[in-house]
Amino acid sequence: MKAYKYSDSPLEVHGLPFYEQNHLLERIPAEYREKLPSLEFLGRRCPGMRVCFRTNSTKFTIKLSLETLSPDIGMSIFACQSVNVLIGKRSDARFAGLVFPPDYNTKTAEKTFYKSSEMEDITLFLPRNEIIADFEVLVEDNAIVEAPTPYRYPAMLFYGSSITEGGCCNRITNAYNAIISNHLDVDYYNYGFSGNAKGEPEMADLINTITMSIFVLDYDHNAPSIEHLAKTHEPFFKRIREKNPTLPIIIMTKPDFDYSSENVQRRDIIRATYEHALADGDNNVYFIDGQSFFGDTDRHLCTCDCCHPNDLGFYRMAQCVEPVVKNILEKQYPNL
Repeated sequence: MKAYKYSDSPLEVHGLPFYEQNHLLERIPAEYREKLPSLEFLGRRCPGMRVCFRTNSTKFTIKLSLETLSPDIGMSIFACQSVNVLIGKRSDARFAGLVFPPDYNTKTAEKTFYKSSEMEDITLFLPRNEIIADFEVLVEDNAIVEAPTPYRYPAMLFYGSSITEGGCCNRITNAYNAIISNHLDVDYYNYGFSGNAKGEPEMADLINTITMSIFVLDYDHNAPSIEHLAKTHEPFFKRIREKNPTLPIIIMTKPDFDYSSENVQRRDIIRATYEHALADGDNNVYFIDGQSFFGDTDRHLCTCDCCHPNDLGFYRMAQCVEPVVKNILEKQYPNL
């Protein structure tokens, strides 16, 4: 078997906006983590990170080493500490299984997968919750390994809460942004930060350094109060818009609308940001009401804790958000 580290060509790392600059497995560079100390750990874990390649190898082995490993009260090892393996064209890729540690005392994992000798794309979603120490792919000695099929659309960026980060789906590929990415073949950055996306100006400045096709603004949950949301939401939007005058921006409210009397006020604050933008002549802003995400039937089945969506909740979120994203991408890139 011949081995490729995640950093070896022709493998490609996706989902980390600064990877090409620093070749580090992190979402937030150190200089910004110093400005936002609460993200020292969260900024180094990598939800949405993918390692992608094409191969005709009839078997391949994944080896994972984690720097950190700890239980999550709402999610299993399958959801938090596993590599998700997808084989084939992204829009209809087949789920081949997981690579996961056997327990919370073991920071390594290894598994072998089998496929036909057809040249196929392999998309590996890396663990959501932990800092990754190392990652390796082994293929047969005589196998061809190529760069993956390019994503059809450039990366979009989702900024928000633990829900944005993927809490609490059964596995990371079931998060709404991962579903949209695979369905539409659009690359993406997951800037969900559990409990720590609060519309900070420093975060807006960081996001402004990232090239993206669409920006999704969704930190409703992490605003600690109505007052904080009112104070930060529109200024955060304007800070992004000032540097990105034509960037399509989707503004969303939280999906678990039914479970707090504050949510009407929160939605009104967020909708006001959208309406003020429209009034100012902004034609590249979109609003999605989170109350619509879970639909009209069996809404109570869509969360695991009256807050975080489960797999059904995330799927219904994707069904609402995906048509908006698709419409924007088709308008932006009519020849793709």
